Parts: sequence; C-alpha cells; structure tokens
Amino acid sequence: MENFNDNDIKYLEAKKRVKRIKGFYIHALIYVLVNVGLIITNTSITGEGFSSIDTYWTAIFWGIGLVGHGLSVFLPNLILGKNWEEEKIRELMNKNK
Repeated sequence: MENFNDNDIKYLEAKKRVKRIKGFYIHALIYVLVNVGLIITNTSITGEGFSSIDTYWTAIFWGIGLVGHGLSVFLPNLILGKNWEEEKIRELMNKNK
C-alpha cells in the first residue's frame, strides 16, 4: 500500500472530498430516519393515513435541501467550472500585489 503524506495536495484534496461525501451520507441517513419517524407519527396521531399530502411536507422540503447538498458534493463543478476556484485565487492574489 502506498504511503500518503499530509503535505501532498492531491491527498489532502481527496481527504476533503471523502469528508464531504461522508457528510452527505450522514445527512441522507438522518433524513430517512427522521422522516420515517415523522410520517409514522403523523399518520397515527391524525388518523388520516398515508394519503394526505400534509404528512409529507417536511420530507418534501428537506428532500429539496438534500438534493442540493448532493449536487454540491457530487457535481461541484456543474455551475462554476472545474478550475474556477484556482482562477479566482490567482485573480485575487494578482489584485492584491
């Protein structure tokens, strides 16, 4: 197995990406657990069953946020491009000279 150096930029970038992916998976797990609990609680308290849209509002809006989180983790270059961050850093460094 290859030894990795904490000063290696590619290693640090990969480590950061893994941390972001792990954060998304934890977010998704909490989303599922909380919303299953809320839906079961709502249906048993109100007696309306699973057919009422009021049962799902939290899951719907939180789901929109979860999709946004997933896009930021798995498609980070979708809007700003692959090298946007590096170009912006260079631009700001040149501006401050």
